[in-house]
Amino acid sequence: MARTKIEHVGVMVADMEKSIAFYEEVIGLQLKDKITHSNGVLKLAFLGFDVDGETEIELIEGYNDQLPQEGKVHHLAITVDNVEEEWTRIKSLEHVKLIDQEIVVLPNGSKYFFFHGPDGEWIEFFESTR
Repeated sequence: MARTKIEHVGVMVADMEKSIAFYEEVIGLQLKDKITHSNGVLKLAFLGFDVDGETEIELIEGYNDQLPQEGKVHHLAITVDNVEEEWTRIKSLEHVKLIDQEIVVLPNGSKYFFFHGPDGEWIEFFESTR
């Protein structure tokens, strides 16, 4: 049951390239990875300061083009050592509602699943291959 750090914070964006440029130029983050989700719809980009143990920003394009004026933080992701073990554990908790019906595997081999927090917030357990 190893949860080791906050992996990333997912931010929904309307224009991936514009957002990457902003976070690089204005914030000083570096693009670390860019992939199309396994579902073929979502575009994902991971940015960070390129330091050990950092929490990354995940930009997500294609989820919802009706973003509120203040933007949208989509989810909080926690790094786990074994996503399958965590899936089994979370499924056994009657008071926790799963969002995903199965563990999702990205094209780069990273695995994750989402579940709701007590106020409906999205929490992701993420096993990274990066």
